[in-house]
Amino acid sequence: MSNPNNVSLNISHDLEFIDGHALNIPTLSILNEDGDIQDGATAPDIDESTALRLYETMRFIRALDERMQAAQRQGRVSFYMQCLGEEAAVTASAAALDQDDMIMAQYREQAALHYRGFTLDQFMNQMFSNELDLGKGRQMPIHYGSAALNYMTISSPLGTQIPQATGYAYGQKIKHIDAKTGELNSAIDNITICYFGEGAASEGDFHAGLNMAAVHKSPVIFFARNNGYAISTPADEQFKGDGIACRGVGYGIKTIRVDGADALAVYAATKKAREIATTTGEPILIESIAYRLGAHSTSDDPSGYRSKDEEANYQACPIERFRKWLVKQNWLNEEEDVKAKETIREDILAALKRAEVIAKPALEELISDVYDTPIPSLQRQYEQLKTHIKQHPDAYPITAGRIK
Repeated sequence: MSNPNNVSLNISHDLEFIDGHALNIPTLSILNEDGDIQDGATAPDIDESTALRLYETMRFIRALDERMQAAQRQGRVSFYMQCLGEEAAVTASAAALDQDDMIMAQYREQAALHYRGFTLDQFMNQMFSNELDLGKGRQMPIHYGSAALNYMTISSPLGTQIPQATGYAYGQKIKHIDAKTGELNSAIDNITICYFGEGAASEGDFHAGLNMAAVHKSPVIFFARNNGYAISTPADEQFKGDGIACRGVGYGIKTIRVDGADALAVYAATKKAREIATTTGEPILIESIAYRLGAHSTSDDPSGYRSKDEEANYQACPIERFRKWLVKQNWLNEEEDVKAKETIREDILAALKRAEVIAKPALEELISDVYDTPIPSLQRQYEQLKTHIKQHPDAYPITAGRIK
């Protein structure tokens, strides 16, 4: 008999409701706090070069975050968001991808971009919105993007990247579909990974994106960073289900939950997720559990919604955990590591000083490539803006003298 309802017709004669927490989702953990492989766990196949690059990326991002947080407090940049506590989740997942896989980030994934090759000066140019900024100064700080590194430009509205990732990934799959059978005729070359926080999973775009990916079998890895708070709203006030992972199961998507402070667990999960996506063309949901050690952003004060005692319980550092493992593999020289950290701090400060004195983009860059040829309404607005700035030059010192 056909089943137009698309449900499992397991007939029962007992009046019984399924409990909302009947599904027990485990959390993959491989590396303990001492840098040892846990009993019963299996370390992923990761080579020395990849492991060191992963660690160096995390180390760099921690130093960058600390310096730019201070720079914002000094009034040198207007805004910043740190990755504190989530370095392993972001970096290890990026390390498990192919360089040509598309990354669609939220706003705390600077480690993934640096792992791909985004340079220190490129970070600084974007945050200072100078004329060397790839985004031409049109975005607020930390809204990075790089076509060369397959990293889609970050957008402020929450969750918009989720359905976009579904569509983009389906586009990556199309060339591998047999026109007659509608089935895959070969493994998919590249896939898309989409990062978002558990707060973004409360947006409608999350549900639309996952359902569309499941129905159309889009090769996208949804990477949910459950760090406990959507700005000031704790997770238990956001949802009552078992985290975000249970929703993947609800949409018929293969799902796994991982310890987001465990670089090896994240790497193993993402590596396997990519293998599944490329061979089956189907989506995967990974939920990373890692505490947000810092504030939501430089505009946030976490003391208003969580206690110091709570924060003290979650101070274990994912970078230190992985560093200990590297040392035990004889892959990391501790003395050289200490020297490298100091060099990185010096390099970051020097790059900051370079970027903040570079001229801002010329005013015409505001509309130079929005359309191939600026439409009349846009041109009128641009002329009005030029007139306004010329009338009030003291209010716009960064553009004075650069208006044509």
